[in-house]
Amino acid sequence: MKQHILPAFKLTLISLVFFCGIYTLLIWLIAQAAPNHGEGEIVRMNERVAGYALEGQNFTKDNYFWSRPSAVAYNAAGSGASNKGPSNPDYLKDLQSRVDSFLVHNPSVLKKDIPSELLTTSASGLDPDISPRGAYVQIARIAKARKINEEKIKALVNQHLQSPFLGLFGTEKVNVLKLNIDLEKLN
Repeated sequence: MKQHILPAFKLTLISLVFFCGIYTLLIWLIAQAAPNHGEGEIVRMNERVAGYALEGQNFTKDNYFWSRPSAVAYNAAGSGASNKGPSNPDYLKDLQSRVDSFLVHNPSVLKKDIPSELLTTSASGLDPDISPRGAYVQIARIAKARKINEEKIKALVNQHLQSPFLGLFGTEKVNVLKLNIDLEKLN
């Protein structure tokens, strides 16, 4: 028994020192080299904090681009998904409610043209980005609400397109908070 306990104790000690000390320090040092020292990107508007670029926000007015729905009401402290399967009656009811709401606010859009990310929640519930298609499908509603030419809003969306990391990882996306802040500057 002694021959098993002593090596296990040593391995536990070495693991604690490495993962609680050395590894943590290494990750912290890497974060210090990142923009904003690993604190995330703070988005400001008129000298005030408008939000964080990595956290989704709830935009529901017709004159703004809408974010992806959140299962946790955009609460970063409680990040998570609904964990409801695609055949769950509650999930299907929520999904139909989102479809109906979207179509009421976007009457020129057909049901089949609504991008899935505008109807389904993300795994974290905090997704700050939508696809370019998710932004383009909302332009008519926003142009009408703001009385701005659709082409002007489309050009703004195109300015906010973010390419995949290194051109390989992920998909093209649009940060909704940054887009809405620049949309406010158009008026």
